[in-house]
Amino acid sequence: MKRILIALAMLAAVQAADAQVKSPEAAAKAIEKAVAATQDAKKAAKVATWTKLAEAYMDAYNAPAGNAWVGASKQELMLLMGSQKPQSEEAVTLNGAQYLKEVYEHADFYYDPATTQLVMIVVTKPVCEEPLAKALEAYKKAYEVDEKQSKLKDINAGISSINAKYNTDAFNAYSLGRLDEASRLFALAADASKTAPLNQIDTLSLYNAGFLSLMNKDYDSAKKYLEECLATGYYHEGGDVFAKLADIYTNLGDKEAAVKILEDGFTKFPQSQNILIGLINYYVQNKQDSNRLFDLIGLAKKNEPNNASLYYVEGNIYNELRAADPENADEYLAKAVAAYDACSSISPDYEFGYIGKGIMYYNIALDLQEKASNELDDAKYNVLNEQFTQTLKNAIEPFEKAYGISKDDALKVNIAEYLKNIYYRFYTEGPEYEAGYNKYNEVVKAGKPL
Repeated sequence: MKRILIALAMLAAVQAADAQVKSPEAAAKAIEKAVAATQDAKKAAKVATWTKLAEAYMDAYNAPAGNAWVGASKQELMLLMGSQKPQSEEAVTLNGAQYLKEVYEHADFYYDPATTQLVMIVVTKPVCEEPLAKALEAYKKAYEVDEKQSKLKDINAGISSINAKYNTDAFNAYSLGRLDEASRLFALAADASKTAPLNQIDTLSLYNAGFLSLMNKDYDSAKKYLEECLATGYYHEGGDVFAKLADIYTNLGDKEAAVKILEDGFTKFPQSQNILIGLINYYVQNKQDSNRLFDLIGLAKKNEPNNASLYYVEGNIYNELRAADPENADEYLAKAVAAYDACSSISPDYEFGYIGKGIMYYNIALDLQEKASNELDDAKYNVLNEQFTQTLKNAIEPFEKAYGISKDDALKVNIAEYLKNIYYRFYTEGPEYEAGYNKYNEVVKAGKPL
C-alpha cells in the first residue's frame, strides 16, 4: 500500500520551482475580489468569472507552502525562501520513517534526512477552509455557464489538478497516521475526478479510501468505496477487492454476502491466495462442506482443462485444508501432492507445481521440528526427528526442478534460499549436501543466479 501511495504522491505533488505563488495575504484578497465578481449578475454569466474564482482558491491552497515544492533540496529552499525562516526544527518518526521537520508559520516541511529533499508539505494554517472543495464548486459553475463549451480543456485541467492535490493531501494524512482523514481525502479525490465535464473514474483513489477505512475499522465506509470499485470493474491486484469486501461483510455480520463475494472473486481470480484462504476459513470455521471449493475449481477446469495453474490452486486448497484439519491431514497431503504433480505433468515448464510441493514439504518439516523440540519422551522425539528429516529431504527434488526450469531470476533466488537452508541442515551428511549448500549460498549472497 505504501508503495502505491508514494508513487501516487510523487506524481501528484511535484510543482515547478519557478511557479508564481501568492502570499497568504494576497491570496485572501484575491478570493474576496473573485467572490465579489460572482455577485454581479452580468459577470456571473461569464465562464471567466468562475474560472478566476477557482484559480483564486487554488492559489489560496498553494499559498501556505510559499515557494517550496516537493523534491526541492533544503539548500535550494534556503535560497528561494529568503527571509522566511523556520520557527523550529526537529527529527521525527512517522509510520516508522525518519524525517527532519521544519515548522513555518503556515506549514510544516518534512525532509528526507538522508538526501535533505523535501518529501512532504503539511499546511497548518490554510488561507481559507476547504479551498479545493470551493475551487471544484467554482469549476462546476464555470462548466454550467459555458454554453459553447469553449473552456472545457481549462476546466478539465483544473479539476484534474484538484484530484491530484487531494491525493497528495491524502498521502500526507496517511504518513501522519491520520487514517480517517486520509480515507476522506482519497474519497474526495475520486469525487473530484467524477465531476463533469472530466467524468473520469479514479479507481485507485476509491480503493485507497476503502482500504484505509478498513484499516481503521470503519466498515460501512469501506463497504461503500470498495463496492463502488467492484461496480466499475476495478478489482485491484489479484482480485484484492473481493477479499477485502469479504472481510468487511464478515465484520458487519453478513456471512452470506462474504462467502458469495469470495466465490465470485474465485471464479475470476482462482490463483488469489487471499481469496482462497478466505474461502477455506469460511468453510472450516462454519463447518460447511468444503466440496464447494472443488465444485468451483472444477468449473474452472472444465473451461480450461489444460490450465496447469488450476491444478496448482487445487494443490494449495488441499494444503490449506491439511493445515486446518489435522485429523485428515494425511489424506489432504496425498491429494495435494497429486494435484501439484498433475500441474507439473500438464505443463513441465510451469515451475509453480514444483514450488507448491516444495514449500508444502518444507513447512510440514518445520512443524515437525518444532514438535520434536517440545517432546520430552526420547522415543517419540526420535520418531518426530526421523519424520522431520525425511520430509525436509522430500522438498529438495521439487525445489531443484523449479530452480532448473524457472526463467524468473528473482524467483530463482527465493527458491535458492529454501535450498540453501535445507542443504545446510544436512551439510555433514555427504559431499552432495555440502556442494548444494555452497552453490545456493552463493546465489543468495549474489542476489541472482550464477
